[in-house]
Amino acid sequence: MPESPAPGTVRPGGRTARVRDAVLRAASDALVEEGFAGLDLAEIARRSDVGKTTVYRRWGTPGALAADLLEDMAAQSLPRADTGSVEEDLRANARLVVRTLTDPRQGRLFKALIAASLCNEQAAAALHRFYAVRIEEWTGCVTDAVARGELPHGTDPHRVVAAVSAPLYYALLNTGHPLTDADADHAALSAVAAARAVR
Repeated sequence: MPESPAPGTVRPGGRTARVRDAVLRAASDALVEEGFAGLDLAEIARRSDVGKTTVYRRWGTPGALAADLLEDMAAQSLPRADTGSVEEDLRANARLVVRTLTDPRQGRLFKALIAASLCNEQAAAALHRFYAVRIEEWTGCVTDAVARGELPHGTDPHRVVAAVSAPLYYALLNTGHPLTDADADHAALSAVAAARAVR
């Protein structure tokens, strides 16, 4: 059954794509600088030099704009590692998470989007989709490891990948602990150890 295209995604490479890119850049800047409260559509139209009518017609609400930004971020995320070792694959995943969350811009952007998800249903649904896409991308590390005999048959790849990033996001949001590569390595190896312990 055909579906209507998502806002701003028609004619990739054409005017619609350029408008979407400009608006999403402006939305990202506003979120980094002011958080979700700064995601005012009229201000985003001004920042992006896109007509206010166009912005309101295509996105309609700050939540829809945050959701489209998350969709774009998921589409542009790096592919999973494939080193031939589950420890190294998941370590690469964890280090990617740490690099993202400690980046001066990306870290603030993720905090703003997580905050938006707590007060806006559209942003929450988009954040859930973002994580689902990223976890799915990395599940091959686990299924390959099962096939190689590194992890037990029946290991749930989604749970293992989620277990890698969960303590890193917890540290970002709840402890104030500065994340390091050592934290990434510990998270990855702990997730592998837990998966091997389940029989």
